[in-house]
Amino acid sequence: MTTVRRRDFLSLMAAGAAAGTVAAKQKIVLVGGHPWVYAATQPEYDITPVLDRIFEDMSAAGMDAIELMHTALRPDDSVARIRELSRKHKLPVLGTSYSANMWKRDEGDAILKDAKLLIGRLAQVGGRTLGTSVGSTGRPKTDEELDTQAGILRKIMAVCADNGVVLNLHNHTYEVENNEHDLKGTLARIPEVKLGPDIGWLVSAGIDPVDFIRRHGKRIVFAHLRDANADRSWPEAMGEGVMDYGAVARELRKTGFAGDLVIELAHARAFKPTRPLRESLRMSREYVRKTMGY
Repeated sequence: MTTVRRRDFLSLMAAGAAAGTVAAKQKIVLVGGHPWVYAATQPEYDITPVLDRIFEDMSAAGMDAIELMHTALRPDDSVARIRELSRKHKLPVLGTSYSANMWKRDEGDAILKDAKLLIGRLAQVGGRTLGTSVGSTGRPKTDEELDTQAGILRKIMAVCADNGVVLNLHNHTYEVENNEHDLKGTLARIPEVKLGPDIGWLVSAGIDPVDFIRRHGKRIVFAHLRDANADRSWPEAMGEGVMDYGAVARELRKTGFAGDLVIELAHARAFKPTRPLRESLRMSREYVRKTMGY
């Protein structure tokens, strides 16, 4: 039998603890904020004019990071400006959301050119995720349209890989309506693609988010969080609706989820806020911490 000296044993224990610490760090789930609620009040949903306020509010709300919208990366000075805001507010950039009509064959070249520009800039500001929406036709897509969509997605995924960015499919309602016709069509063509479901939109489409996570969990690397009222309308902040995010968190943990979560508030067009946005974001961040444990 091999004898292990006390000093060697303690060294092995220290090494094991260090390895465990590294593993734990690798599995830390960051909770960020998405600026849609600001974009909804801006012409053409462009957050560039209010980017300073967004960073300030997200930081004050206690967010771990920020997910941008791709409009913020279009200006030529965007990289320098975002880097400075990220440094000033100690708020790293997780990634950006991105949307295009990828099912339209005649737009493919323009979409790819646009994606290359934005992904390159995203990488320069430290982003590592691209939450991608493929565009709606207003009806179920044909096989030909799904083929076209998959083709451009594969090309964008290659650009992402070259820049250290991971593409995830971000859903609204149209991707998961009609028995998940759009999503299933993409997964059948690109089985390796990652998912970044929007939990709020799943509920709007009549899909149980816990069941969705159970079925697709191994693909999920990202998720958007938003609460809902009993009638599926949106409350002002997370924690003011009826969704069971405790159950969502338990299912995520069962799948071994180790990605990023992003709070994305949204309000109906006629809604009049009763408090500053940063306060609703702070309340939402605290709700996620207490209810989900992240």
